Amino acid sequence: MSKNCISIGSIRFNVIREAAFNNLGNLRPPIRLFVLAIGLLLTLMQCREQPVPVDENTSLFPAVDLALNPAQLLGKKLFFDTLLSNPVGRSCASCHLPKMSFTDPEQLAVSRGAIKTKFGQRNSPTVAYASFTPYFHYDSRDEGYVGGLFWDGRAPTLEEQAMSPLLTHHEMNNTDKTMVVDRLKKADYRDLFLSVYGAHAFEDEDKAFEYLAEAIEEFEETAEVSPFTSKFDYYIRGQLKLTDEEMRGLKIFNDTLKGNCAACHPSTPDPLSNAILFTDYTYDNLGVPVNEALKKLDSGFVPDLGLGAFLKKPSENGKFKVSTLRNIANTAPYFHNGVFKTLEEVMDFYNDRDSGKFGPPEVTENVNHDELGNLKLTDQEMKDVIAFLKTLSDGYKFSD
Repeated sequence: MSKNCISIGSIRFNVIREAAFNNLGNLRPPIRLFVLAIGLLLTLMQCREQPVPVDENTSLFPAVDLALNPAQLLGKKLFFDTLLSNPVGRSCASCHLPKMSFTDPEQLAVSRGAIKTKFGQRNSPTVAYASFTPYFHYDSRDEGYVGGLFWDGRAPTLEEQAMSPLLTHHEMNNTDKTMVVDRLKKADYRDLFLSVYGAHAFEDEDKAFEYLAEAIEEFEETAEVSPFTSKFDYYIRGQLKLTDEEMRGLKIFNDTLKGNCAACHPSTPDPLSNAILFTDYTYDNLGVPVNEALKKLDSGFVPDLGLGAFLKKPSENGKFKVSTLRNIANTAPYFHNGVFKTLEEVMDFYNDRDSGKFGPPEVTENVNHDELGNLKLTDQEMKDVIAFLKTLSDGYKFSD
């Protein structure tokens, strides 16, 4: 078995390793080593066969020494396969391109589908770091919903999330699972699919479709998709210092009397994963205005109720999942309807929403008036926060 298979190719191993040597530093060395051994065992269980090196042409960070096991490699091939849409030409990567931090390279408010005149209904969020998302659930302590994939949390897992676009008419537009599986049978990675899931993997169409989604989930759980290689990551590891402007921005970001951004985008390790993810996975109505461009795309436009529509609960109308801020400088446009195109516009909205200059909220119920809307930040303070946010972009290169 290749040594690379147990290096940094598995996020699970990274997370447990960090916990063992950082968060659990007060424990005796044998206990920390035991925790590390568990992480190593989980990684080895994924390495069923000799891993295959990452393809530099489709890797966001080819310099990172990664390797994918067969299931992860299969998931990657599926992720980039443009033959899985109807008509052919669209893939997962069409709306989640690695070089764009796994978002839409066209930077449209809502992404176009396989049929180029059809568009999605919401902005395409990044899939980077989505593997850390908890299951959708109600938190009785905080009295709110948490977790789940998509803007409204309707998919509990990455696997279920991966299934939906394949069969959605304004996305990849396959008529049914049969159409998808028939294309899998003819794919150039057919043998790899059968190697990973068994010689009879195609005999049950429902199961084969689930295998497809499972493999994509395997790929999205790798460090290729969630590398933790931002300037901020190197800063918290003590490998560099932030500039004065970036440090001021971080302070404002965390200050409950200033930006208070960390209330929903924590800059401290998540208690479950030990990773700093800059989201608490909760839901909020920020009072975002209507994107008038979407009305032109859809003559039957109605306000998007978000979580409220999914749960059929008016008390949740207008609420959408809190996004990660990792790579936020690269993932415009912003919010569920792509209404703002720059971080400067977003900061101005958070700071001065209540002045009315942005117009009324798309959904007027349940708007958060406690944590944003009238922050009273100066222009320089907003610039400082943006400077800090730019440190969250992966692929940071040290200067010589």
